Amino acid sequence: VSFRWQKREISNFDYLMYLNTLAGRSYNDYMQYPVFPWVLADYHSQTLNLSNPHTFRDLSKPMGAQTTERKQKFIQRYNEVEKNLSAQCHYCTHYSSAIIVASYLVRLEPFTQTFCSLQGGSFDVADRMFHSVKSTWESASRDNMSDVRELIPEFFYLPEFLTNANHFELGCMQDGTVLGDVQLPPWADGDPHKFILLHRQALESDYVSAHLHRWIDLIFGHKQHGSAAVEAVNTYHPYFYGDKMDLNNIKDPLIKSTILGFISNFGQIPKQV
Repeated sequence: VSFRWQKREISNFDYLMYLNTLAGRSYNDYMQYPVFPWVLADYHSQTLNLSNPHTFRDLSKPMGAQTTERKQKFIQRYNEVEKNLSAQCHYCTHYSSAIIVASYLVRLEPFTQTFCSLQGGSFDVADRMFHSVKSTWESASRDNMSDVRELIPEFFYLPEFLTNANHFELGCMQDGTVLGDVQLPPWADGDPHKFILLHRQALESDYVSAHLHRWIDLIFGHKQHGSAAVEAVNTYHPYFYGDKMDLNNIKDPLIKSTILGFISNFGQIPKQV
């Protein structure tokens, strides 16, 4: 399949789905949901220029290293090993988890109910809800040290998840904005179908096709763990590496349940392919 992908007989979308499946990711498991990359860095222009490299996210770096300043902070964290952390890592949160998936899809059932149950029965504080593609990108790539989330496949084919067709009362933000449909970048002209169309074109663009293998190395390949991951600023808390931990050998039931709870809350690294 990878040979066919290299010859561009298979789309980038299909190849990513193939890798996710191979790595044990599935639509049936929120904790191991298919993970897709942020591919764009431009959520402010009136028109999207797919021939300009600056339009795109740096696919060779994880979300925590998209800006030099933030990358240095995570390297510092790794080197210091904060007092309350029992393990040396760059990130204590993950790029894909049940709550991330449910928060993206919160406007659609059954994800609305899933999100509320994960939140203890109600929606989250409005300012923390998924309400804008641009502000989510800024949070995950620059502003929020506990946010390194990537995307889900729906961002490339499902316009419905961007609209509040069920008229859920999602609350009101501190600045007075009432949450409804997801705010789209200017280049989408307020049209979810146009957003999906252009976003899919970006995924299949020449730039992404030429650089996607670097992101695959980070998520599914050799830069996932070990010295290559350290060098790439791409290490996560040891509990995220579910298949690297032999839970059967952990005798203490408290430690075992803590690890399982951690994985179910925060997600899991895909199997290496």
